[in-house]
Amino acid sequence: MMVVSAVPGETPVNLNEARSWLRMGATTDDAVVAQLIRAATNICEAFIGQWLIRRTAEESVPLSDGAATLRVRPVVAVTGVTLLKPGGEEILPVERYRPAIARDGTTHIAIVDPGGAERARIACRAGIADDANGIPEAIRQGIVRMIQHLHDARDETGAAPPAAIAALWQPWRRLTIGGGR
Repeated sequence: MMVVSAVPGETPVNLNEARSWLRMGATTDDAVVAQLIRAATNICEAFIGQWLIRRTAEESVPLSDGAATLRVRPVVAVTGVTLLKPGGEEILPVERYRPAIARDGTTHIAIVDPGGAERARIACRAGIADDANGIPEAIRQGIVRMIQHLHDARDETGAAPPAAIAALWQPWRRLTIGGGR
C-alpha cells in the first residue's frame, strides 16, 4: 500500500523559528536547517501516525469484499476512487462509493459493484490542520527539539533523541493493530 502525496506539504515550523531555536543568526546554513526541518517533520508524522499539514494524497489499497481502508490519516475528504484490475490496469473511476470518515480520521470506503477489481486508487485530502498555525504547540515544540537533536547529533552516531520529544508528541499518537499507521 503506497501513499503518495502530490505536494510535499508545508512544514509546521519555519526556517526563522528553527534558526532562532538553534541560535543561528546568519542565513549561510539555511539549506541544512531546511533539511533538518523536513526530517524532523517526517519523524514526527511517522511517530504520531498522522499527517500534520493538510495536503492531497493518492493511495492504492486492496479491496476486500468491496471495501477499502486508507492508511493515511487523518483524512478530511475523499475526492475520487479508481478501480484497478489484478494487473494494475484501470477499470474506470468509480462514481458509487461511500466513504466513512471516523472522528480520528480513519477512513473506510464501501464500493458499490467493484466489478472484479482487486485494488482501488483513492484520492483524498489528509492532515491535522490547514496550516502551521493550526498545529498544536506541543507538536511544534517537539519538532523544534528534534531539529536541535538532529543538528547537535550530526557528527555523532547512535545518540538517542531526548525523551521529552516523545512526551510532547504522545497525546497525538495513533496506532493500529497489525503494524499499520
